[in-house]
Amino acid sequence: MRALLIPALLLASPATAWEAATSPICSLTHETAEAHIHLTYDPSKPLYTLAITQKSAPWQPTPWFAMRFIGPNEITISTPEHALSNNNQTLNVADSGFGNVLAGLQFNAAALAFTEAQTVTIPLEGAAPEVQKFRTCAAAQLS
Repeated sequence: MRALLIPALLLASPATAWEAATSPICSLTHETAEAHIHLTYDPSKPLYTLAITQKSAPWQPTPWFAMRFIGPNEITISTPEHALSNNNQTLNVADSGFGNVLAGLQFNAAALAFTEAQTVTIPLEGAAPEVQKFRTCAAAQLS
């Protein structure tokens, strides 16, 4: 069953490029049919952020946010520490460490970003090299 689910998730959204930028703040972006995904690392804080902006329906306020990574290194992570902005179109998460998020993005086939009310599917095809660039940028900023 799991083997059939991964290809279906990858075909659910058009394949668009992941893109890492390394100056002055490390960033990683991706666009799907459902959402715009934007990660940053700001060494002046130091702080990692994740913003998922839905293109259609806004996020509904809920007490928690989670991400499930599907593939060879499956993991589910969750937090009650999220906020909505941009008329609830954007869900934001910030933390001093994003190791699990970055590993999930780099070493899996798809991610499900979800609350108890909604789910956004994020295909991870092509993410690995760009996530590595993001990690390298963040590590350089820490030095």
